[in-house]
Amino acid sequence: MWGSPMKPGDHPDFFRLPPPPGRSRESRIVLDGLGRFWNEGRLIEHEAMTAAFASWIRRHPDDGRYVLTNGYDWTYFTVEDAAYFVRHVEEREGQAILSLFDGTEEALDPAGVLIAPDGVLYARVKGGDSEARLSPQAQAAMVPFVGEDAAGNPCIEVRGQKFPIKPRERSPAGSRAGAPS
Repeated sequence: MWGSPMKPGDHPDFFRLPPPPGRSRESRIVLDGLGRFWNEGRLIEHEAMTAAFASWIRRHPDDGRYVLTNGYDWTYFTVEDAAYFVRHVEEREGQAILSLFDGTEEALDPAGVLIAPDGVLYARVKGGDSEARLSPQAQAAMVPFVGEDAAGNPCIEVRGQKFPIKPRERSPAGSRAGAPS
């Protein structure tokens, strides 16, 4: 039995290949602070396209910038705030499970929860490589996991352990680079 066909993205030099002739690796695609994709100033409203874009987010292996890749081609894009968004949180066996907008789920890293000055919660995701902004619904679902430490500071409580909620000190990643902080 033959293996699955190799896509260009499986090649070790995929992200080092030049763009197609007459094209650029820079795009005008923007992911805004609410998890919406825009192209050339126009909101992308097609659900399948936005779902595809969300599932195509990766980091460029050389410069750390955010890219969209489908395994056949790739382009840089602008991330205005967080590269991922938490749509839902559910409790499973005492653990908070995050449902991300890219269709994946992962357990909350309780040590990676941050709070922005405006009160919005963020979580470290994708092995700690990126931040995800919690939607209002996801943030409300975090209530069972929020408590106070001995000094009265907010913390995340998971399985009897308390983890401080740290301030989010980074500014939005609105630069064209979308480079990691």
